[in-house]
Amino acid sequence: MTQQVPKFNQPVLRPDLENNLVSGLMPSFALLDNIRSVWNVGSMFRTADAAGLGGLYLTGMTATPPRKDIEKTALGATLSVPWDYWKDSASAARNIKDQGISLVALEQTEKSVNWQDFEFPFPHCFIVGHEVSGVKSEILDLVDHSVEIPMAGVKHSLNVAVSFGILAYRIRQCWLEQNS
Repeated sequence: MTQQVPKFNQPVLRPDLENNLVSGLMPSFALLDNIRSVWNVGSMFRTADAAGLGGLYLTGMTATPPRKDIEKTALGATLSVPWDYWKDSASAARNIKDQGISLVALEQTEKSVNWQDFEFPFPHCFIVGHEVSGVKSEILDLVDHSVEIPMAGVKHSLNVAVSFGILAYRIRQCWLEQNS
């Protein structure tokens, strides 16, 4: 079975990782929908590298490398994680879906299921949204699934980079279980 793997316009700048990029990355991608904090973006690059995600789609106001403030938290992961930039996040989501890749929003909606109970389809692209307003409704209309991380405290959500990390490692766990 051939996995759908999107092409990224940005080259990976560390050719020594070429074999890892071909064989070691999961067919799991993430779309960052208008992330306002460059430190969150850098953290998500670093987590994407650590978890073995196939790449990132940076959209809207989301900062793009090269930037020293992203590197403060990315620590070089911008050189090893494939990424692409799209001005419009909904256009990026439609393009991904048109490639036959499932869209999974990390968002609290009426249809969301607990992240621990969800079996991620491969390939897929999970979507994280703006730190205050979340994933755009236009994108939520396109997604195949929504997952959420239930909150036990008085706050309604976690920091987006923390949520990204939790989900990236749940996806890694699903990938390893399906491929062991």
